[in-house]
Amino acid sequence: MGGARVRPGGGTMTGPLVVLGDALLDRDVHGDVERFTPDAPAPVLEESDAVDRPGGAALAAALAARDGGDVCLITALGDDPAGRRLTALLAECGVRVLAAPASATPEKIRLRTHGQTLLRLDRQCAQPEIGELPPEAEAALAAAEAVLVSDYGRGLTSIAEVRRWLAVAAAERPVVWDPHPRGASPVPGLRLVTPNERELPPDTDGGPFPADGGPLAQLTRRAVGARQEWRAAAVCVTRAADGALLIDGRGVPLGIPAPAHVDGDACGAGDRLAATATRVLAAGGLASEAAHEAVRAATAFVATGAATTWDTAPPPSETGGLVLDITAARRMVDRVRAAGGQVVATGGCFDLLHAGHVATLQAARGFGDCLIVCLNSDDGVRALKGPDRPVVGEADRARVLAALSCVDAVVLFDEPTPIEVLTALRPDVWVKGGDYSGDELPENEHLARWGGQTVVVPYLDGHSTTRLINLAGRIS
Repeated sequence: MGGARVRPGGGTMTGPLVVLGDALLDRDVHGDVERFTPDAPAPVLEESDAVDRPGGAALAAALAARDGGDVCLITALGDDPAGRRLTALLAECGVRVLAAPASATPEKIRLRTHGQTLLRLDRQCAQPEIGELPPEAEAALAAAEAVLVSDYGRGLTSIAEVRRWLAVAAAERPVVWDPHPRGASPVPGLRLVTPNERELPPDTDGGPFPADGGPLAQLTRRAVGARQEWRAAAVCVTRAADGALLIDGRGVPLGIPAPAHVDGDACGAGDRLAATATRVLAAGGLASEAAHEAVRAATAFVATGAATTWDTAPPPSETGGLVLDITAARRMVDRVRAAGGQVVATGGCFDLLHAGHVATLQAARGFGDCLIVCLNSDDGVRALKGPDRPVVGEADRARVLAALSCVDAVVLFDEPTPIEVLTALRPDVWVKGGDYSGDELPENEHLARWGGQTVVVPYLDGHSTTRLINLAGRIS
């Protein structure tokens, strides 16, 4: 608990963050499927383990707490095993819970094998009877630095007293509302609303944007109309792998692309996005800053396993959505292998990224299902290339690499060689660009320990960083 949160612009958030919404208990049951039942075409899952985790508004609160600072969750919970288990999980995260009594705590149970969901079983997910919130709830909202409303359509945001509290809060501090198709309409005066395309009102007046335009024009029209209907300062429409579209009263929308295309379990990505946006707004950021940072954080969240790694996945990265530490990169590797995929790695300085680099990276990605780039840090480049290098700092080099569609993640390392990273990740294929023979590669010995294979791909003729630097020097 405690601690300040730093936003990209340098501001800090020191007060508490309140998350208000519907909490769920999520459970993932993992196992293997080796046969079908004899009486029906249904797979038999042999359970190996089960993992409980916060869901809904509880996940948003857990993620916000992991980012740092005091977090309070206002919700409704049943006096049942699911409610008690969820309360214990939130206590482990350092989240303070203020709960109204409810007739039941909902559970969502996913049966999974090798990274894939076979079936989801919902329990007690009908709208419950909700009692009175504790008196501390109103005081918590009044003291909050920012508020995130995480609506999962179970009735909490429809309570008149709660809506009055939220309207007062919205007039005084940043309030972000993550809506639900079955939930209540956002209160007026919000700093940001974060619907996906399905959660936008279907028929709204989008002003000058044509109703008969292409898909983007139609989406913009609906978003503009939603902002007017909700009387919000900004609406950020999330678009999964396509990033987001921000409508904030300017003449044109702000398109925010995802830093890279990521396939994987997206469970909880909306909670990650909304929690990050709230953090940035609370620290004094603009809606555009909040949306950019939130899309990057949600992309990294999906890349590292999404809600299945809620307790260990990295917080939002300052260098880019897919710039990972070793622990997060190993989770990505495990997820790819669980789905039967092959992991590829390559490495280098990648100073002044050019067509030769891109050709090597594209060739490397063709050898498997996931490409991780081991990137020399600034200190590492200086040790290899001299005091005048790199020309481009590690944060920018990593972000440019992560934006390439052929790159799935970037891992920075300080050592003279990437052997330590390779030993941690154990890629199936290690790709080198250039003219090498097998005997010249020190990585070969290490790859052999886990059955990995080294592959050399040729450089593109006429392209080198040194040549670009020398040419730029002559021009200047």
